[in-house]
Amino acid sequence: MDYTQKHKGETVFKKWFLNNRFSIVLVNILLFFLIIWVFNKISFVLNPAWVFFSAVLPPLLLAIIQYYIMNPLVDWLEKKFKVPRVLTIVFLFLFVIVALIWIINILVPIVQNQINSLVRNWPHIWNDAVSATQKALRDPRLHSVKGSLNNMIDNTQKTLFKSGQSTINATLGNISSAVSIITMIVMTLITAPFILFFMLKDGHQLRPYITKFAPEKWQPSFSKLLYDINYALASYIRGQITIAFWVGVMFAIGYSLVGLPYGAALAVLAGFLNVIPYFGTPIALVPVIVIAIMTSGSMLIKVLVVFIIEQTIETRVLSPLIMGSKMAMHPVTTILLLIGASSVWGLWGVIFGIPIYAVLKIIVSRVYNYYRRESEIFSETDAASLTTGDADKTTKDTAK
Repeated sequence: MDYTQKHKGETVFKKWFLNNRFSIVLVNILLFFLIIWVFNKISFVLNPAWVFFSAVLPPLLLAIIQYYIMNPLVDWLEKKFKVPRVLTIVFLFLFVIVALIWIINILVPIVQNQINSLVRNWPHIWNDAVSATQKALRDPRLHSVKGSLNNMIDNTQKTLFKSGQSTINATLGNISSAVSIITMIVMTLITAPFILFFMLKDGHQLRPYITKFAPEKWQPSFSKLLYDINYALASYIRGQITIAFWVGVMFAIGYSLVGLPYGAALAVLAGFLNVIPYFGTPIALVPVIVIAIMTSGSMLIKVLVVFIIEQTIETRVLSPLIMGSKMAMHPVTTILLLIGASSVWGLWGVIFGIPIYAVLKIIVSRVYNYYRRESEIFSETDAASLTTGDADKTTKDTAK
């Protein structure tokens, strides 16, 4: 029996409101915005909760990032060689302490000296770049584009000057909050290791523990939802950090081979900015090109060769090997998401926009599939196909 025959004798109200897809969608949208409006009206009640959450969030985020990096090794040693989790965790903590001591004593002074020198000399480098560009524009063959380039240079200088002034004014105006910021950093560094220790020790028991609070008939689906969220976050965090590390290493090697000034500092900058998909590396390339132009024409060619080699290795080897298609996001979706998130939340939106989107996508798709299975406005064939697909996927994940 198809949908038309099944609902042939129902009333107009049922046909156009209760069992109509378009009406159901509109009602759900209305309820969504109604909930937002209610929360906005009682925001004064939620402010203490937000203050508490803001205080807890920094050490929790730092612990979560380290957890996703260390936990695979802890699980593997426990399953493969029956090594107690606590023993592995203590070893990892000691290894991190030794690595930090080595970084602070060896790498930090080198990078710090280059950063200080780069910041001190950057105005001269920029002025030299502007002078060289204006000198090149005196060529009669470039007369047609001279005006546009001069305007672009002037606008860039004004933008940089205004940004620098606003940053200085904001810094001077917020000196009183420096103590609270330093306190937050210190508390984060002190509390994050304790949170990380217990996450590594008992984190594998968290999903079964949370699942017990769901209704019994929903526990398998809820456990699968938690598994998908954890898998998406783990894939993204591990992948981005791993790729960013190797991008920094490749640029450091390449810049040292070609003899680029401030190569170590620029390589570290490229590694950090690579956390931003698609945009990070091109942004980090801007100061590199300026410094290369001021050094020599051959240095510019060498730097571009290093960039092409790095991008080839990253896109053809590292990204497919490490990330693969685990995030299941189209590049256009990623770019639009980064643009929108950066406009709304700034730097935090760029960093956390993609993982938050991945979590929301999993939750929304799960809720939608459940609604399609249980609702009468979808055909029985659609519901059966969704049920079969979820069952097959759950079986595969259980086998893993």
